[in-house]
Amino acid sequence: MDHPETLAFLYVAGVLGGIVSVIVSLASLVTYPALLAVGLAPVAANVTNTVALTFTAAGAAIGSRGELRGQRPTVLRLALVAAAGGATGGALLLVLPGRTFELLAPVLVFGASVVLLVQPSFSSRPLFRPVGFRPGPLLGYYCATIYSGYFGAAGGIIALVVLGAIIARPLVEVNAAKNVLAGVANGVAAIAFAFFGPVAWIHAVPLALGVFTGGLIGPSIARRIPAAALRLLVGCAGIVVAGMLAWRTYGPA
Repeated sequence: MDHPETLAFLYVAGVLGGIVSVIVSLASLVTYPALLAVGLAPVAANVTNTVALTFTAAGAAIGSRGELRGQRPTVLRLALVAAAGGATGGALLLVLPGRTFELLAPVLVFGASVVLLVQPSFSSRPLFRPVGFRPGPLLGYYCATIYSGYFGAAGGIIALVVLGAIIARPLVEVNAAKNVLAGVANGVAAIAFAFFGPVAWIHAVPLALGVFTGGLIGPSIARRIPAAALRLLVGCAGIVVAGMLAWRTYGPA
């Protein structure tokens, strides 16, 4: 049994991570290091983090009812893609070396962040407008949810960019849909981890309670941020995370 202060630390980290997830899609920037800080090995921290982050979506769904209004058919259809991607990513984590996607993560996160930042300059052109349920964007979203189920760091940014090519709504509403769908992808992967992965349940529980709380209050903060500022915040945060991932992946041992 861990000390009460450790459990309290994870709860607070979860609250902050849940808020960060809703606003800038970077919960793992807070929650994953917190799990490492309390002594978990990287793989155990990764699967425990995925299990806990499933509960962000529950809080975000409750807190984002306004932004989700009218999106139920779209979200339900995309949930099938998210579930398939989360299942694939979870299976890959259990059978492949963790280094595989780590090598791609910095490039994927950087590319998605840049696309998010420059998207407004192209959005007025027919070629770059949301196209709905076309095979290309759906395949891209499937790949994004595979990444989220497998590794997850900044996977929300990649998903947000791809969903912007599918859902023709303001960014804050696309972000709300992304938060709910992320819970589907993480939830399916979490089921596999619960049976076959090294989940540290004593750490997952307080973290899950924290991210649920953060997901609940995060939407009220997000809706007060102008769309342009939200896009800039997410994009710049993503570039910073890409740099951190690149240093950890490619830097000196």
